[in-house]
Amino acid sequence: MAKSLDRETLARVAPKLAELSQEVLFNDIWKREALSPRERSLITLGALTALGRVQQLPWHINFAQQNGLSREEIAEVFTHLAFYAGWPAAVSALGCLEEE
Repeated sequence: MAKSLDRETLARVAPKLAELSQEVLFNDIWKREALSPRERSLITLGALTALGRVQQLPWHINFAQQNGLSREEIAEVFTHLAFYAGWPAAVSALGCLEEE
């Protein structure tokens, strides 16, 4: 599996995408008041798991913890998703949590 790009590497490889990610996604979407950062992390973990985007999960697991989710809550999210996103998706996501 290819490694997920961090912000610095993304900025070097694709400066415009890094700029858009920071300005639009993190400085606008993630700061909108209708949902808390914790709620946005729950949604993001669910979407990444359901779509099989495991390369992005380690970074977002860490970010979810910064946004107030415990490891136990994150494990519960992935367990819950086994029934909606599929067993393999949930187990793959749990593997990313175990790496943290």
